[in-house]
Amino acid sequence: MPSHLPRRLAVTSETGRLEQVIVHTPGAEMERIAPRMLPKLLFEDIIWVEHARKEHELMCRVFETVMPEPGGVLQMGDLLTESLETAVAREDLVATLCRAAPEKNLQAFERELAELSPGALSLFALTGISDLPIVAEPLPNLMFTRDVAAVVRDHIVLSHPATAARARESAIMNSVVSHHPGFAPYRENVVRLPEGVTFEGGDLLVVNEDTVLVGHSERTSFGGVTSITRALFARAGIRNVIMVNLPKERSCMHLDTVFTFVAADQCVVYPPLIGLRGLGNVVRFSPGDSPDDLRCHVHDDLAEALRTVLDRPVRFYSCGGDDPLSQQREQWTDGANLFALAPGVVIG
Repeated sequence: MPSHLPRRLAVTSETGRLEQVIVHTPGAEMERIAPRMLPKLLFEDIIWVEHARKEHELMCRVFETVMPEPGGVLQMGDLLTESLETAVAREDLVATLCRAAPEKNLQAFERELAELSPGALSLFALTGISDLPIVAEPLPNLMFTRDVAAVVRDHIVLSHPATAARARESAIMNSVVSHHPGFAPYRENVVRLPEGVTFEGGDLLVVNEDTVLVGHSERTSFGGVTSITRALFARAGIRNVIMVNLPKERSCMHLDTVFTFVAADQCVVYPPLIGLRGLGNVVRFSPGDSPDDLRCHVHDDLAEALRTVLDRPVRFYSCGGDDPLSQQREQWTDGANLFALAPGVVIG
């Protein structure tokens, strides 16, 4: 039985005190990356794995210090292994992995993969390592665990990645929420998106108990936005979904790379894309008269949309200050991509 189980799901803001978090500390998958693989894997460089692990472990200790109770940092690898205790769970994961990467011909070894131990199958899913004659890439992007799912209230929205390099990550998270005992109370609260649309968790931010933001970005399609919107209206009690239309470029691949909350009424933004002036890139959806009907409200900018739903102004802080060059330099390293551990307490 797992030593630490997920606690209740109840996410109603980006800035409440952190109680529990799923992470993935860089490991063996990082040591399998060759320079020629970088473009395909959507990764920028060969990292110093030992140093990266130390930095990540330090971050986790910061999380634990903030949390009200111990045991709140859950490792994705542990959750996956614990979810694979039954033959049904292993067969389900293998079938999903085969569908996620049909070009790898994993189905030729479907039975052998399903017969692996929970630990061995988990290792294969994360790193591509096994004793079988299979070539499978590692998953270096799994350390960005925010992208594999989003939690809104007590509902889990699973990612539907836009790229083949991240498809296995969605399969892993699906296995965890479908088969890990800690997620049993929430099996009916999982939102799985239809084929043909895309979504990654970095494009969804929770404003309050009634409102979420969703980025229409390089990684999240318009179909993904509308599918999420309809599901959250119908199942999670959400009343407003604010869509921010972003350039379809990797430099701003997710909404959380150009905009994050640091407190309930305070945000850090990349001004050229998220400003106080009328950019005309914000649409607010509210429920219509039928489940398929969406009402649309166009806003001049995100500040106006947030002021409308919150009935109070929100303060925007420019990442890089007022200097356009400094703003561009900060955006190059996703300077606005902060994570609030509590109101006004952030890590970046």
